Amino acid sequence: MCGIFGVISSSLVNEDELTVLVKHAQQRGRDSSGLVTFLHGVYHIYRADYPITHLLKEVRQQASHVVLGHSRLVTNGLGDNQPIARDGVAVLHNGIVVNDEALWAEIGKERTLQIDTEIIAGIATAHLDSGGALEQLPVRILSLCRGIVACALILPRLGKLCLFSNNGSLYVGRKGDATFFASERYPLTAIGCGEIDQVREAVFVDIPSSQAALDISDRKERKTDLIPALSLSGAAEEEKLLSYRRYQGRRCTKCLLTETMPFINFDADGVCNYCRHYKPRNKPQPREELFKLVESYRRVHGDDCLVPFSGGRDSCFGLHLIVKELQMKPITYTYDWGMVTDLGRRNISRMSAELGVENIIVADDITKKREYIAKNLRAWLKSPHLGMISILTAGDKHFFRHIETIKKQTGISLNLWGINPLEVTHFKAGFLGVPPDFEEKRVYSHGVMKQLRYQGLRLGAMLQSPGYFNSSLWDTLSGEYYRSFTKKTDYYHIFDYWRWDEKQIDDTLATYDWERAPDTKTTWRIGDGTAAFYNYVYYTVAGFTEHDTFRSNQIREGDLTRAEALEMVEEENTPRYPNIKWYLDAVGVDFKEAIQVVNAIPKLY
Repeated sequence: MCGIFGVISSSLVNEDELTVLVKHAQQRGRDSSGLVTFLHGVYHIYRADYPITHLLKEVRQQASHVVLGHSRLVTNGLGDNQPIARDGVAVLHNGIVVNDEALWAEIGKERTLQIDTEIIAGIATAHLDSGGALEQLPVRILSLCRGIVACALILPRLGKLCLFSNNGSLYVGRKGDATFFASERYPLTAIGCGEIDQVREAVFVDIPSSQAALDISDRKERKTDLIPALSLSGAAEEEKLLSYRRYQGRRCTKCLLTETMPFINFDADGVCNYCRHYKPRNKPQPREELFKLVESYRRVHGDDCLVPFSGGRDSCFGLHLIVKELQMKPITYTYDWGMVTDLGRRNISRMSAELGVENIIVADDITKKREYIAKNLRAWLKSPHLGMISILTAGDKHFFRHIETIKKQTGISLNLWGINPLEVTHFKAGFLGVPPDFEEKRVYSHGVMKQLRYQGLRLGAMLQSPGYFNSSLWDTLSGEYYRSFTKKTDYYHIFDYWRWDEKQIDDTLATYDWERAPDTKTTWRIGDGTAAFYNYVYYTVAGFTEHDTFRSNQIREGDLTRAEALEMVEEENTPRYPNIKWYLDAVGVDFKEAIQVVNAIPKLY
């Protein structure tokens, strides 16, 4: 996924306007970049595995009337980059085509690259070679491809640029004699474009025609892949290092919680205090109240709400409800901090395309974010502490900061969240010494005093391993600030009004061909690159994971029997080697070193 942009002008491209487009595109991903210019009758393509702002400086002296480009968040096709050039056609594509492998045989063309975007160029050339009409080309591509296709298709021999999208993540605007396009409306507004239109129907723009071969320049600096391959057949010796012995200690007689749970106690009947203090959370308010609440936000024209969107099970079902049941017109917002897996991104692409919903991405500096994780993980490995595991996921809390930026840029205030009300994990702070707050009604707790106490306890644990005092500290603290201290406005939870039903959710998502993980039966957190590792730590040391607490809440809600839940967690707690390996490779920590440290931690049972 990426940000694409372009300027087509009868005069030289204005550098200030181009810079605005470039910098905003980079907000959507900076892992690699590409530019297209037209000089002396030839289209020149520049591709680099570094940020677009860097690439632009290198080619800026080549002034042109046409400049098109992208800033990419590396997803499918780790070794290839855009613009994709094939058979005299070039493609800039935002999105992921999730069925590209199956399409090559159908169009009668040979695949030459890993990247999914190549299929768009392949379909284009097959269609035109067979005498197909240019006007029907976008329809042909969109009829075959599944997943987001927001595309700029460059046809030099025909002197045409074709812009089309199946989810609305593409806008075109005009200013003077120039035509501009971008993945979002905001940068076009910022440079003063008028007549800004969201591209739902194909738009054809005249560009200089050229019969010359495309001139391609590839520039590579990166020594490692940002996204390691997810292999199911991993190294046998490594996989053998992962231990899994079934917990045989005491559990609550009503739920699944173990005696190793922080602050747990049992009554004479063996029922734990978590059960005794539990108040049903999955009891929605009347749905009519939500319809009444959103009525003032509805717009006759344009989108009317923002939906935070991870590609996970609950946010995907929440989006389904918002579009199909609430009849709202959302824009989804995704924050990628380097731990969103390709599976999660493919599900974002599937759902956005199927529902025709624009997806705005804010991608952090993934290389830097993973360096932060690695520094904190190495500090943790020197002094393992279950209460400090949460620092490994602190980087994702900037999600709460960027949604405020998106609200300002889109002019949309209402945000609807699809957070599972049963995802309460008291133990993560409990291992740090924070007792459970049984009155807390939200998955994410707020409050100054709570946070100050929590951070004080965390500081004490950090002092045991000075490596925590590294360059990531400000990133961690500022993320916690935006999550817990900033005021949330126009902020509502869809599952406060819709009952959360796991079977209904799984069945509904199956109709979208929603992708499940190949290494586990659960559909929870499968797009999160961190969960497999930290759950392995919790289970190895304490004999339970967040699956146990989640299934225990389902028991208390009457959704599962204890026997059903126990059978589920025995499978769900099985170590997921492919995802643990992916995680450690992504942050550059040796698998054997990390797992041996975890395995050597004294057990609580």
